[in-house]
Amino acid sequence: MTAHRAIDCHAHVIDTARFPLDTGPGYKPRPNEMGPKETYCGVLDGHAVRHALLVQPSGYGYDNACMLDAIASYPGRFKGIAVLDPATPERELAALATRGVVGVRFNLVSYERDGLTRPEAAGFLARLKALGWYAQIFTDDAQWPEIAEILRQSGVKVLIDHFGLRDLAGGLDQPGFQAVLRLGREGNAAVKLSAPFRISREADTYGDLKPFAEAVIAAFGLENCVWGSDWPFINMASPMRYAAALQAAEQWVDAANLDRVLWHNPVRLFGFEG
Repeated sequence: MTAHRAIDCHAHVIDTARFPLDTGPGYKPRPNEMGPKETYCGVLDGHAVRHALLVQPSGYGYDNACMLDAIASYPGRFKGIAVLDPATPERELAALATRGVVGVRFNLVSYERDGLTRPEAAGFLARLKALGWYAQIFTDDAQWPEIAEILRQSGVKVLIDHFGLRDLAGGLDQPGFQAVLRLGREGNAAVKLSAPFRISREADTYGDLKPFAEAVIAAFGLENCVWGSDWPFINMASPMRYAAALQAAEQWVDAANLDRVLWHNPVRLFGFEG
């Protein structure tokens, strides 16, 4: 296990006993995939991880109550990335900001594929920019060229999930991955070095992901890279250990820079207390 202090920048809280799932689109976690706030805090404490950026899972839709409850229950420990209706009133956005929300997730894979291409998206992105929030993006590789241009024109800060990549088969030169790298070089985006186990075919070593990770770090710069676990590891074919997810950061970042990626960058980018 790494000896560096850390902030987990991609995790979900899921507690269907207290907060039922939405009936709309999105992945519906199975009973063995629950991740209550108490369990997650125990995991964090067990690995000396002080803070986390919670991400609204698609199965809850626009109902962010479970995530907001976790943030309120542990003052100062969590911040959140919500999923919101573009018509959300300004007063509600302002209230969410006071409750620790720092961005909105656009899940174009399993929730709303047209989340950034429908007519109201441009105005919503402008509102997020005015708040200083992130647009966090999870999308298929083929969508990235179009999505990257939309984000570029909006001027909103961008936070990219899981290396900005879903399928290694297209290679380093695939248009989607190159669009992600261009966003990184332009300097208004950060990227999560998270969930390599969802991308790589080489368990534990992730050797096939290495050239992609190196390209991402070179384009974004270490100052715009953060780490995330993807706890509680939903929709996985085989179990994942938190310690292994934490150790994965060492595959991409040398020991001299781990503290920067695991700690200093999240503190600066998302406003955690150092």
